[in-house]
Amino acid sequence: MTSISEERLHILVARDDIQQLVFTYMRGQDRLDAKTHRSVFWDDAYLDYGFYLGGPDGFVDFAQKALTRYSSCHHLIGQVQIDVEGDQAYGEVYYQAFHKGVDEDGHGVDRIISGRYIDRYECRDGVWKIAYRAELADWARQDTSLDEFFAGNQMPRGDRFPNDRLYQRDMFRDPDKAT
Repeated sequence: MTSISEERLHILVARDDIQQLVFTYMRGQDRLDAKTHRSVFWDDAYLDYGFYLGGPDGFVDFAQKALTRYSSCHHLIGQVQIDVEGDQAYGEVYYQAFHKGVDEDGHGVDRIISGRYIDRYECRDGVWKIAYRAELADWARQDTSLDEFFAGNQMPRGDRFPNDRLYQRDMFRDPDKAT
């Protein structure tokens, strides 16, 4: 068996660390967990979402407030391409974002946006975080919300921080505590 080079090991570990950032970012958005959402950015990061240009504190505040108007959100990650160059890396992250809300007439709507993040990541003192992020929307649509599946069934629903089961680890340790 051939041993792995230090450079290859560095790239593999970097890609894994960066993918965890991508997943953590989405968890923070979907669960409305501002601390988790903010944790993926360097303090001096720059974000370009078109409707928001600036630093991570302002963006997380803006995004968390904007997402509260939806009863739930679900961001799905697609392919992730990460090119590591030493202590910098560049990424393209595909996503689909589902937002369950209400239109101006009070009717349930599902808003779906599909796009990509174009990122630059930096490793500082052994820690990878996002230094630059731009969001590109490739397509979007809005449909009437149809949730007949949930009518009358007992299936547990996802929730926001801190009420989602994700944050209730004791339930996983002792299933008898599940309610």
